[in-house]
Amino acid sequence: MRRLFDNAISLFVIVIVLLLIIPLNPFVLDMMFILNISISLIILLITMRISESLEFSIFPSLLLITTLLRLGLNISSTRLILTKQGEAGQVIKTFGTFVLQGNVVVGVIIFLIIVLVQFIVITKGAERVAEVAARFTLDAMPGKQMAIDADLSSGLIDEQEARGRRYKIQKEADFYGAMDGATKIVKGDAIMSIIITVINFVAGTIIGVIQTGMPFSQVLQVYSIATIGDGLVSQIPALLISTSTGMIVTRSVSDGSLNQDVAKQFMAQPQALMIAGGIMAVLSVIPGAPHIPLAILGGGLIGLGLQASRAMKRAGLEEAAAQEEALAKELQAQQPMDENEYYKDINNVYNLLNVEPIEMEFGYSLIPLVDESSGGKLINRIVIFRRQYAQDMGFVIPSIRLRDSSNLNTNQYVIKIKGEEVAKGEILVDYYLALEPPTPAGEVDGIETIEPAYGIPSKWILPENKELAEIYGYTVIDPLSVMLTHLSETVKKHAHELLIRSEVMQLIENVKKTAPELVEEVFPNLMSYGSFQKILGNLLKENVPIKDMETILESIADSMATTRDIDTITENIRIALKRTITRKFCEGGQMKVVTLDAEVEKTIISSLTKGEQGIYISMSPDIMQSIISQLGEQVKKFNELAQSPIILTSNVVRIYFYRLIEQFYPNINVLSFNEIANNVQIQAIGNIVLEK
Repeated sequence: MRRLFDNAISLFVIVIVLLLIIPLNPFVLDMMFILNISISLIILLITMRISESLEFSIFPSLLLITTLLRLGLNISSTRLILTKQGEAGQVIKTFGTFVLQGNVVVGVIIFLIIVLVQFIVITKGAERVAEVAARFTLDAMPGKQMAIDADLSSGLIDEQEARGRRYKIQKEADFYGAMDGATKIVKGDAIMSIIITVINFVAGTIIGVIQTGMPFSQVLQVYSIATIGDGLVSQIPALLISTSTGMIVTRSVSDGSLNQDVAKQFMAQPQALMIAGGIMAVLSVIPGAPHIPLAILGGGLIGLGLQASRAMKRAGLEEAAAQEEALAKELQAQQPMDENEYYKDINNVYNLLNVEPIEMEFGYSLIPLVDESSGGKLINRIVIFRRQYAQDMGFVIPSIRLRDSSNLNTNQYVIKIKGEEVAKGEILVDYYLALEPPTPAGEVDGIETIEPAYGIPSKWILPENKELAEIYGYTVIDPLSVMLTHLSETVKKHAHELLIRSEVMQLIENVKKTAPELVEEVFPNLMSYGSFQKILGNLLKENVPIKDMETILESIADSMATTRDIDTITENIRIALKRTITRKFCEGGQMKVVTLDAEVEKTIISSLTKGEQGIYISMSPDIMQSIISQLGEQVKKFNELAQSPIILTSNVVRIYFYRLIEQFYPNINVLSFNEIANNVQIQAIGNIVLEK
């Protein structure tokens, strides 16, 4: 029995198909007509009570089944009408007699009106709405998907809710696509009903006159009742289904059922109800008008409008009271707690131990640059910077905590890494920063300052002097860009400190998606996660991208066969990333560099000493001072070039020379010959020699 119930719909569809072949007696046909009307009525009521289309997602399939049922019943009734001289059951006879009322012409006209209303008005409108809904639903899918991804990445929703929303969007697209095709079935059903009605009437008249010899008036009476009754029995359910189709494809903007929406939205406009009631009352006093109906309707609308107005006033007072209560609770919750009472809870004491990876504090005057409600764009610019840095370097910068501080001057800001100040700046919000060129064409009035990110001599100038400064060769920057540039350069400089163990694990998990065997080969058999973190930190410290993680892991696997020294492995990785390094530091296929004399490199190699902390340079102060002084003079040559300073050394010396000059010139890039691609033209603009 359970299996039979589970397959009831399949059996029902098979029975419908059999109706096209097997003749039915009038009693069974009556039962099927009543069942058809009942199903159509149930579907209409369901579509009026749902709040969104997906609550009745089986509707397209039901539309096909009910259409097939009506056509099967039409064929069965046509068979009885033509073979039984119009005797096709009590239901058809009752409908035909009731509509005709003894007048064939009136009955035919009423029937045609019903058919045309369904075909031209309801079916055509529902078809158009379904077509437009399907097109716009499909067009809106990418935007909805992006909105879900944005909410997921910002933490407003979790992965499960995001998956549910995506599934719902897909279901909506499938549903409206199916409805677009299903409405064509309704349209074809209406056309077929007209054709069957004409066949019943014409063929029945021919059969009645020629085969049975009945008088023409009697034939007209008998077959007109049967034809009109049969048409109505099929068209009334079709009209209900067509109305249901229009209902379900227009539920996209509803919040509740149709009954709830109509009552809610009509009662939300009491003035419209009262004005309409007043107009009806005025019309009731016109001579010759139906006074009593108009007066009753006008009085009813006015009374309904007054009742709705009182209900809205009560709801408004209740809402205002609720808002006042909520505001009072919020103010009470915001009242500052006594500090001693607050820290009696040990959990609040633990909150003092939290350290933000990156913080930026700013004075009062800089709040408009940050506050989005005031038009501040700093947060959006930070988001763009984080995305670009991740694409370039393969490392996702942690979230940056922004807060105002009363301890700073109004125009100051401070950048902190792990709770400690690493950079500070001061900007004037209503001014522009003009970076001085090497040889300005003229002088511009302004406040002398130093650009915070690169230390370039600059001036704060008024907005009206901006164009003049640009004519004189100054580079003019708005205050927000000054602050963001300083922040981005500071973050880049300290990126290796921000690479924590959990981020390293996340990077490894990301590689597992594409190269799981490579990850299994390296971790934990060849290298620990801590050592890998040090290697990535070394690369980021010298501004080398770690995006090509597979190449890095392959180089580690190859290097571990001969050495376990972190510095040596890092140098091998840099050689493997030569194309990446070349792209990073090369401009237009050319690279201008400062080289080291062979005697300098020999001196560095001979000065290497191995201690407990590793290998370090033990060089005389005079030689070191000479190298640093020469380096300072050589770096000045890069000021007029569109390229950062590069020192080119041999592979053996590179890491040690970098550590020698790091504390004096942290922004200088030290590369080895093995780290530069063969297609790059190298031009030496200076050489550091061993002075005697």
